[in-house]
Amino acid sequence: MITLSKTFDFDAAHFLPNVPEGHKCGRLHGHTYKVELIFVGTPDPTMGWFIDYADIERAWRPLHDNVIDHRCLNDIPGLENPTTEVLATWLIQQLAPVLPHLARLRVYESSTTWCQASVSEAL
Repeated sequence: MITLSKTFDFDAAHFLPNVPEGHKCGRLHGHTYKVELIFVGTPDPTMGWFIDYADIERAWRPLHDNVIDHRCLNDIPGLENPTTEVLATWLIQQLAPVLPHLARLRVYESSTTWCQASVSEAL
């Protein structure tokens, strides 16, 4: 078994509607998110890989371009309370059906914080 990953980023605004009054995350603010998609599989003996990086890019691009990049995440169905935990689970639900071998992903809200979700737990 081999593990590989491909990383993408997107910019988005959000606010957390359920935090206590006065909490800084209750105000509209933005992040440059980094999403690391992590795949596990056995390489095909002829091809030498189990998934093509170009296929990963093709699956990610419509979600990035048409749904999440430069948006307010709270406006997206399923992300009304867009914590990193909710976002990670939502991304798995969007991507797992079109990306074979996707095992888990990490969403980095900053350079020092991330959340990981697994396909086996999110679906």
